[in-house]
Amino acid sequence: MRSTLLIALLLGLALPASAGLVFDQDPLELRPKAEDEKVEASFTFTNKGDKAIRVTGLDSTCSCLEASLDKAVYAPGEKGTGKATFKVSSFVGRHEKTLHIYTDNPAEPDKVLTVILEVPEVVSIEPKLLEWVVGEEPKAKELTVKMVGEEPMKIKSVAATRQNVTFETKEITPGREYRITVKPSNTTEITVGMLKIETDSKIPKFARQMAFFNIVRPELAEKKAKAAEAKAKEGQ
Repeated sequence: MRSTLLIALLLGLALPASAGLVFDQDPLELRPKAEDEKVEASFTFTNKGDKAIRVTGLDSTCSCLEASLDKAVYAPGEKGTGKATFKVSSFVGRHEKTLHIYTDNPAEPDKVLTVILEVPEVVSIEPKLLEWVVGEEPKAKELTVKMVGEEPMKIKSVAATRQNVTFETKEITPGREYRITVKPSNTTEITVGMLKIETDSKIPKFARQMAFFNIVRPELAEKKAKAAEAKAKEGQ
């Protein structure tokens, strides 16, 4: 009798917990065109458990990601369908967000779906920030603007938000590469500024680009340098 009970107990411990909702594709990958303002995709899942599951709520880690489901209750073995909408806006490159599906399943009350957005780059600005230290020689520094999308784009104008810098734009390759040289008149005061770069793109989010320039305290520059050095060591 004891042996029978022990075997039953061991078998019970070996049984897997209720599987609950299982996605057919996780992560869900979205690859919009560069000019898209939003992208939509459907995802499917199955209730692999032995009890009905009720969805009690939906949430995401970003206001840019919204989702909806075809119903609220899924019977054992039933498939479900959802729709995810990602507002692309100014996103560029790879971005990973999560969608939370809250249920009454005690074994897994928060089912998480990873959503990956991959947006092709159209305009590359390197470096994005030019920086000087208070008191250093106000030498000219350069940034490079490359039009890396399918269609070439020209820079129509550049404007600075601060009066204590001068700048010059040089075309390296027509419609593809430009060099902007920035020079502060002095470095006596802390400055936070921006370069507004206007292109001839007919798509609003590509028509206006931004780069930045700062004049910072020596201690802040030193702190940034140490942080960059520590990050570089972590990557080795």
